[in-house]
Amino acid sequence: VIMSANDAAVALAEHVAGSEDDFLRQMNEKAKALGMNDTAFKNCNGLDEDGHLTSAYDIALMSAQLIKHKKIFDYTLTWIDHVRGGKTQLVNTNKLIRTYKGITGLKTGTTGKAGSCISATAERDNVSLIAVVLGSPSTKDRFADAAQLLDYGFANWAMTAPETPALEPVPVTNGMQNSVEPEAPAGKSILVPKGKENDVVSQVTLAETLEAPVEKGQIIGKITYKLGDETLQETDIRAKTAVSQITFFSVFRILLKYTVCF
Repeated sequence: VIMSANDAAVALAEHVAGSEDDFLRQMNEKAKALGMNDTAFKNCNGLDEDGHLTSAYDIALMSAQLIKHKKIFDYTLTWIDHVRGGKTQLVNTNKLIRTYKGITGLKTGTTGKAGSCISATAERDNVSLIAVVLGSPSTKDRFADAAQLLDYGFANWAMTAPETPALEPVPVTNGMQNSVEPEAPAGKSILVPKGKENDVVSQVTLAETLEAPVEKGQIIGKITYKLGDETLQETDIRAKTAVSQITFFSVFRILLKYTVCF
């Protein structure tokens, strides 16, 4: 991660999957699962090879998945390290970690066909961005282009945490209780254009009535968070408790209880 090491990539592939071919199969399966539709891996080290393809968008998808594992930043933010008992010095090839405010990583790469490339990650004011540059003519250009993309993102976008709207109980027919309380988790933070943080609106779609039995956690509606006509996020509304169906025997037990009490 600090510096490219193609031999280490092959060794890791063999350790994890038994062979580079099996590891490649896993890589391509994972890429497909992540929605990396323009990617086909032909080797595990990223060197030029016929049919070995990707796109800036796909690299961003892969980077977003990687940085979910916060431990990676321990390595991407290391400037200098040593291996082989201190005999070999490793200097991070991502020069942005020394110059760009909020930088967190991530990885550079260079090949004859792809040119100078970088996936740069940074965070400021709870906004986390990924800038991917492919095909730069020089290392200097790739860093300048990545910094410019990140600057644009931080200057024009912000995070907002929408409030969860109040939810009314939902009537239940043929149940041991007349209604059930709905619940929904707080909405996740949403990336919006700066100045639009207070323009996000919530729309509640909730069942008018429910038929018993109702299971705890049953989906009974949804909250849609929108900015204008654009849907930003949807959250399920679920039943907070279960409501069992009323039966002859349950009615009989209730009547017997009140008869005895009387």
